[in-house]
Parts: sequence; structure tokens; C-alpha cells
Amino acid sequence: MTTAPAAQGATIEVRDLTKTFGSFTAVDQLTFTVEPGRITGFLGPNGAGKTTTLRMLLGLVHQTSGTATIDGRAYGDIDHPQSMVGSALEATNFHPGRSGRDHLRVLAAAGGLPVSRVDELLELTGIPAAARKRAGEYSMGMRQRLGLAAALLGDPRVLILDEPSNGLDPEGIRWLRGFLRHLSSQGKTILVSSHQLQEVEQTVDDVVIISNGRLVREGAVSDLRGAPTTFVRTSDPAQLAGALRVADVMSSPGSDGELVVETADLRLVGDVALRAGLPVWELRARKHDLEALFFELTEGTNRNLGDGSSAPPAPTERDAVTGQEGANA
Repeated sequence: MTTAPAAQGATIEVRDLTKTFGSFTAVDQLTFTVEPGRITGFLGPNGAGKTTTLRMLLGLVHQTSGTATIDGRAYGDIDHPQSMVGSALEATNFHPGRSGRDHLRVLAAAGGLPVSRVDELLELTGIPAAARKRAGEYSMGMRQRLGLAAALLGDPRVLILDEPSNGLDPEGIRWLRGFLRHLSSQGKTILVSSHQLQEVEQTVDDVVIISNGRLVREGAVSDLRGAPTTFVRTSDPAQLAGALRVADVMSSPGSDGELVVETADLRLVGDVALRAGLPVWELRARKHDLEALFFELTEGTNRNLGDGSSAPPAPTERDAVTGQEGANA
């Protein structure tokens, strides 16, 4: 993939980030980097610490230790934050009696942005027909789109989204994938949190996987998939393995009598078997189940009470002020 010019985006750097609430550690010495011009999936089970991390990155929660910077600065030190960072952490942060257009107009006025940007974003996010409808009457999917429009008002270099596909139907999810890909092609830095790898694997370039507040894997999605391989069944696997070695293709015995070949070229394997005079009973590319890998990486590390239920997430600083508990971490 060709990366868009880095000048259009800004690097997100999280270094040894830690947040504790009393004796509870929500985020534990977390370190990762999000590069411009790429979509990074921030993944982990519910309660893993994703939202708490994003809130620290946006200055909504004060970290216990470590740093979280955007373009080398803490969010509170950015002079014009709307033009640097756009975020959507909740799809319910709207005045229920205010129309979608008026909600965006208030935000635009507060940020000194032109009103023309409001209608542009309503059109871009696909909700112009609902612009005069009260936000309290919006479906969850429409709220997600309105939140995305609000995040993009300042044409920010960085976009941070928390579970943006929640409430979207299959067509809406498909639209979101294409929309985020369009934004990343402009060089924007995009960080998207989710608790389902399968949900984002068709969209993201890189992943940061956390569990129990700690990093368990970081890297490109292509690296998670591993080397391409092929399964083949024949009457004499050992003979076929020898013929493949002659063709400079390595293989190894599978768990059920098949041969696992280190190539994705099905035609090559078939041609080698044909030259060796061996019948091919089965020949297929091996599909890597990234969702299974996600559960393998996080299994047994997420907080639980020993009876299969998850431990309640720690209250955030905002919850301490409002008196609410159990904000999603």
C-alpha cells in the first residue's frame, strides 16, 4: 500500500500510559504508535481499557503516568484542536430536542468554522434528509453518522472513533469502511476502536490489540495473517513433498494427513503433482481466521470474576463528577 503524504496527518504516540482508579488498573504501561495515512484498529474485549485510553489521549481523563501525544503534543497543548483532532466517543452526546443541523451549527460557531461546512458534512455523511429532525428521534446508526459529521467539522488531521459501527446496518458498515478508506487516502491519521476484529479487518491497515489494559499485539494486519499456505491431499504426501522441494517450495505434514505447502499458488502445486504423477484429492488455499486469532491472543487475559462474567469497569473521572458508574472502558 502506498502511504499518503505524512504532512496531511499527524502521528499519535502513546508511551508507558497507565491509569489507575484506586486499586484498579484500567490501563497498564501501554505503548503504541499510530501513523498518518493509515487506519489503525484499536482492539480488545469489552473492559480491556480502550475507551479509557482514548479519553486520556483526548485529555478527558488524566493519566496516572506515561504520555499520550498527537503530533508531539498533549491534547490540551494543541492551539486549534478542531483542525488537528476530530473524535466521536459516544453516539448519545446530543441535545434530544435540537436538530442534527443545529447541533452541528452550535459546534461550528464554537470553533469559529463556516456554517457552509455543516451542510457539506451532512451531505458527506449521508444524513441531509434528517438534518431538520430532532436528534432525540435519530436511530443509533443516524447518531453515529451525526457524531462522525461533528468530528469532521474542522477538517482534522487526526480522527479518533470509538466503536463507530455500533448501530449501523450492513449497508451502513460498508459505507463506513469506504468513507474511512477515503479519508485515509487523504493522509489523515485514523484510530478506530472495536471489540471485534472481524468487524474491522476489511478496513484497517494496522492493529493494536490490548487486553486487561496491556498491549498483546501491534502491527500490520498482513503480518497477523502470516505467510500464505495451501492445503493439498494426495495418495503419497511424502512423494509430493519431495517433488515440491525440487521446485523450491517447502511443505510440512498436516494434522489430518494433508500436506501444508508454503505458497498461495494453487496452480503451481497442481502442476507439480501432475508432473509427479500423483492424484490431487483436495487443493485449497488456507484461510487465516483473524477473529480466532484475536480470541486466542486475548483469551484468559481479560478481567473476569471467575464465573464467566466480566468485572465491572472502573469509573472514569467524568463519572465521578456525574455520579454515574460503569462507563465502558
